[in-house]
Amino acid sequence: MLWSLYGNVLVQGILTGLVYGLMALGLSVIFGVVRVVNFAHGEFAVVAMYAAFVLFKQFGLDPFVSLLPIAAAFFVLGYGLQRTLINPFVSRPEHEQFILLVGLAIILVNGSLMVFGPDARSVNLPYSFDSWMIGEIIVDKVRVFAAIAALAVASLLFAFFRFTQTGVAIRACADNLVGAAVVGLDVKRLYALTFGLGMACVGAAGALMVTLTDATPMIAPAFTLLAFTIVIIGGMGSMAGAVVGGLLIGVVEAMASLVIAPSMKTMVSFGLLVLILALRPQGLLGRRA
Repeated sequence: MLWSLYGNVLVQGILTGLVYGLMALGLSVIFGVVRVVNFAHGEFAVVAMYAAFVLFKQFGLDPFVSLLPIAAAFFVLGYGLQRTLINPFVSRPEHEQFILLVGLAIILVNGSLMVFGPDARSVNLPYSFDSWMIGEIIVDKVRVFAAIAALAVASLLFAFFRFTQTGVAIRACADNLVGAAVVGLDVKRLYALTFGLGMACVGAAGALMVTLTDATPMIAPAFTLLAFTIVIIGGMGSMAGAVVGGLLIGVVEAMASLVIAPSMKTMVSFGLLVLILALRPQGLLGRRA
């Protein structure tokens, strides 16, 4: 039946959108606190995909398990990057930050090409083609597991910012940098922690994404654009907005692929972005400056 077809597509879009939301959450966290736009965001996601691929091929480690060490490694990487490379650029003009991070993105893409080549790399899990039948709705196991994992990671991040002293201190830096420095908060350390947390989200999202699509260096810019689209739709700096934006983009892309054509889903996503900017420039859950 026609309604079951749309129902299947809607469910797949929601499940994929949760993974999109986790990827965009990292970008939103970094911008919301550090006020630096990570133009290498999609490139780091692809590096995480390759990391999950290598762990699966060499050690047989399921990406849903390797998600944890990859996220931890990306946290350390993000912390180190912020302390050494990015922190000197925090107070510099935006165009200098742009050049730095775009240069880093180019290095990551070409490094991936040198190591893995241009061919797509995939992770074939034993249950990759398994699914559940709920009425007339077919639900892929892999997408369900990926969505649950993405939701769990996002929930942990929300809980960290809401219920821990460090999380509250980071939020204080985001709300009032001068006030946070005056009361004695180590702003540079908190910035590094924030960048590390944002990178951990990217690492986790990349490990999940490799179960849904093949890894190739050329999809990195598309992931960066996707994350930007989601964050702008949800509201720059809004964590909840990143998740909502991811869900919305996931559903819109899935429906556009069915109703129009798979090649048109990106155009529809950008059309939604233009519409949101026209009607609500601060995003769905963003605040006016």
